[in-house]
Amino acid sequence: MIDVRLIRNDYDATREALARRGDPSVLESLERARELDERVRAIIADRDATRAQVKSLSKDVGMLRRDGKVDEAEAVQAESRRLGEHEKELDREHDDVAGRLRDELLVIPNLPFAGAPDGSSDADNPIVKGPFLPDEFADHQRVPHWESAAELGILDNERATKIAQSMWTMQRGAGATLARALCQFALDRMADAHEEIRPPTLVSSATLTATGQLPKFADDAFAIERDDLWCIPTAEVPLTSIYAGEIVDQADLPYRFMAYTPCYRREAGSAGRDTRGMLRSHEFDKVEILALSTPAQAPDLLDDMVARAESLVAALGLPYRIIEICTGDMGQSHHRSFDIEVFAPGADSWLEVSSVSWFSDYQARRANIRYRPLDDDGKPVKGTEFVHTLNGSALAVPRVWAAIVENYRNADGSVTVPDELRPYMRGIETITAG
Repeated sequence: MIDVRLIRNDYDATREALARRGDPSVLESLERARELDERVRAIIADRDATRAQVKSLSKDVGMLRRDGKVDEAEAVQAESRRLGEHEKELDREHDDVAGRLRDELLVIPNLPFAGAPDGSSDADNPIVKGPFLPDEFADHQRVPHWESAAELGILDNERATKIAQSMWTMQRGAGATLARALCQFALDRMADAHEEIRPPTLVSSATLTATGQLPKFADDAFAIERDDLWCIPTAEVPLTSIYAGEIVDQADLPYRFMAYTPCYRREAGSAGRDTRGMLRSHEFDKVEILALSTPAQAPDLLDDMVARAESLVAALGLPYRIIEICTGDMGQSHHRSFDIEVFAPGADSWLEVSSVSWFSDYQARRANIRYRPLDDDGKPVKGTEFVHTLNGSALAVPRVWAAIVENYRNADGSVTVPDELRPYMRGIETITAG
């Protein structure tokens, strides 16, 4: 969440920054938060003054009783009790208003990076690198992967639907091997700078709230209500909370993690939209990279993470481009964000395969992850600061898998395995039917 001090001390600039998101409801929520914060502070001031009065009256009661002024002492004591009840009422009101303020802050999005492009939708996202495309695509590459993969026997969504329900997928044979190969390939390429983690894939409500999925995106998540657990939509969720509620040393930053996990999303509202084949499903595999850093480290980390994600699709020989997300298309928690898209000639569309984002201290404030800062001489500075968080999809399997099946399809219907994946394919160099 944003720092409430921004609302108190720099409201106009905060409002101007959030106005760039183009959502009037955000500004309405911001105004409600300001009013609630003013009320909280007024209650605290009244409560503190009341407590001081009660303390003073208690002393007066003692002095009056010592001087034998019993009637006066009882009158003062009655006033003290009345003020004590008022203090309790203020406590209750404080808890109620402070809770409403937190609820409001939880739905206010992050402030966009000053240099992020302005825009109202994904149509306004500028291309910042590429596109890197061949001169032309052959006719045999323009067959949708859901058709060619079914012919090869490597994708069996009909039986996946029978086992689960619609929008679940099932890779078979070399298709399953290809999915696993992509994950191991991504992990190996990220291992030079990232600690591998195998986190829980079911998490608490508090953990899902820390990254911004709750409360706003509850309808997109799978819940196990009996145990108050949620299926993770991405490994970003558990990785961000590894140090939740802790204070780390600046000298240890940045922390850099990577994780392979299955991911689960309801994809609410996606019925009939990009749901064929591997383009959009309820469960998919992904390798995530994530960093906790100081504010000064974050910009260079963002550049490095984008470059790492780019290097994977480039090494696979896929046509791609990089876009920067405009303010109107930015996710709630995002401060600055880039997407990497590959072109699938069979689907005749650009497919987002990686999103790399910097969240400033928005997530860390929710998860309460702080660090002990050091001065320029490396000596501890009094107090603590919130870390910055960054994360990115190193490689999300479904759409990369689909793009490979389409871009590497041969005239006879077989699919050539990219060179970089062959060490993970148990000797398979070409995927053929049967």
